[in-house]
Amino acid sequence: MPENLLFEKRGRVALLTFNRPERNNALTPAMRDNYFDLLERCRDDGEVRAIVLTGAGKSFSVGADVQGLKSSGQHTIDRIRQSGRPVHFALSIPKPIVCAINGGCAGVSLVHALCCDLRFAAAGAKITTAFARRGLIAEYGISWLLPRLVGQSKALDLLLSARVVTAQEAERIGLVNGVFPRDELIDRVLAYAGDMADNCSPASMAAIKRQVYADYGRGIDEAASSALEEMVDSFRRPDVQEGAASFIERRKPEFPPLGANSE
Repeated sequence: MPENLLFEKRGRVALLTFNRPERNNALTPAMRDNYFDLLERCRDDGEVRAIVLTGAGKSFSVGADVQGLKSSGQHTIDRIRQSGRPVHFALSIPKPIVCAINGGCAGVSLVHALCCDLRFAAAGAKITTAFARRGLIAEYGISWLLPRLVGQSKALDLLLSARVVTAQEAERIGLVNGVFPRDELIDRVLAYAGDMADNCSPASMAAIKRQVYADYGRGIDEAASSALEEMVDSFRRPDVQEGAASFIERRKPEFPPLGANSE
């Protein structure tokens, strides 16, 4: 296991931690690749039903390691163009990914946070797009992600000014789903993810995630038509019967792992 990214299982939840606290978890290409490798590992592990991403130390991640930006020549440009899996790779993982923003979050690391399905932040955590103050543009699809979360006007504010917002403002504008005291953040997020992992159908969550992201670019008629097909497919799986039986019998459901039946 690479030292710059920690992996552990907490029941049915995988906890991934950026682990370079001496550099405020500034991301390197190797860290990004290790993160994506672990996402693939979680995707293929039937025991893992939800994923939590956080950072070690006082920061979530302050963005790309700026040492690499000082030599912004052809080598850097080639590295950007040949990055392999896209930064939004997490959107393709069929399991819920919850980001616990434990501290400073900036630049490309904010993009990684936005590519998680849900975000919670520690009280006092500071968040910024940062790009405009580094001579950069709205990188890695954030110009697509951010307006869908907070609206066009607020997205332009955050991108053009690159100002710092607190966790509390981030919650108010819809950038994060909730704010917890710093010393409670990980436990609260793990409990939230654990509840999904224990009580929600993995096949249902995969289908819902697929629907929500696909419907970004659809009209209501196409979305409703696609939902009808998904619903028909869902009745071919045992999850619906198990969901009904567990409700009637007042017990915890025992849904099969993702991939155990046709989805």
